[in-house]
Amino acid sequence: MSGTAPAPFSADDYQARMERAVRAAGDAGLAGLLVAPGPDMVWLTGYSPPADTERLTLLVLTEDHGPVLVVPALEAADAAKATGAPVMTLRDWTDGQDPYAATAALLDDGGRFGISDNAWAMHLLVLQRTLPGTSYASLTDALPMLRAVKDKAELELLAAAGAAADAAFEEIRTVSFGGRRESEVAADLAELLRRFGHSQVDFTIVASGPNGADPHHEAGDRVIERGDMVVLDFGGLKDGYGSDTSRTVHVGPPTDEERRVHDLVRAAQEAGYRAVRPGAACQDVDRAARAVIADAGYGEHFIHRTGHGIGVTTHEPPYMIEGEEQPLVPGMCFSVEPGVYLPGRFGVRIEDIVTVTEDGARRLNDTTREMVLVD
Repeated sequence: MSGTAPAPFSADDYQARMERAVRAAGDAGLAGLLVAPGPDMVWLTGYSPPADTERLTLLVLTEDHGPVLVVPALEAADAAKATGAPVMTLRDWTDGQDPYAATAALLDDGGRFGISDNAWAMHLLVLQRTLPGTSYASLTDALPMLRAVKDKAELELLAAAGAAADAAFEEIRTVSFGGRRESEVAADLAELLRRFGHSQVDFTIVASGPNGADPHHEAGDRVIERGDMVVLDFGGLKDGYGSDTSRTVHVGPPTDEERRVHDLVRAAQEAGYRAVRPGAACQDVDRAARAVIADAGYGEHFIHRTGHGIGVTTHEPPYMIEGEEQPLVPGMCFSVEPGVYLPGRFGVRIEDIVTVTEDGARRLNDTTREMVLVD
């Protein structure tokens, strides 16, 4: 890995995002947005408050006034240090005061508002009682594409995260697999992700032999044996942006069937990637990859969507799945990860993060998609 790291986001960057969010809310017929602690707040403001606090923290975005962050007084000092703080008004409250009254004063009692999916129910219910004329829609339903189109700096961060995950794979393929527990190899993967710059490891799936037929297998105590196919799926956050890649390796020489299934999944992954272009629907990517597997007679063994978006979280809209007609737009980033899962025997998955370009697509993972043999 090489190159200069992109400059940190500025207050102007966060202001532009908040203004974009307000416009998107208006276009969706919403009076504004209420953003709770979580990935949306981080993306909009650079502020990451404790997500598990019971004290009301809400970013209020409407056309009637500038961004207002309602925040507990005991966390106001930290909020003021956020990069986006200079372009927000901080309205703090102390224990014993009514934070809902302060929030309600910012809202139209007849308005419909988008609200973070992860907002606490108790906060929403009190707001509804305080302003009975308001109604609410989840941000995922109302503005599923809010964070989907990445700017140049975001794309650079995603590319750097992908390169770090690739570096981890190049290292893990050199270690011994046979005779070791899945959990031991998973620990190696986690250490490698951190070594190559990840601050957060979200998952390290190591699924050997029959465990490979479970797409979300948790690495356990099974001892990896010679002759096993091993699905590796790993990722996390580097500098605030996600990585997620899958490769399937084999301990020693594979059987003809194992190689044939691996080649099939590789062809399906290539077909999904080649379907990515501006204006194509998300479901077109799924259809392209799925058709290759179905035509080979393994359709019933491809049991999940072909892909998911990625950004400040490792799973977010858009989703590459049948029925999703959202057109692809340059700057969108998502996985293309078909798989075949044969219960009781083995599984194969190959995954790259892909970004939509002006004339097609670009992979953010560049390790070989050929079958890799390990010891």
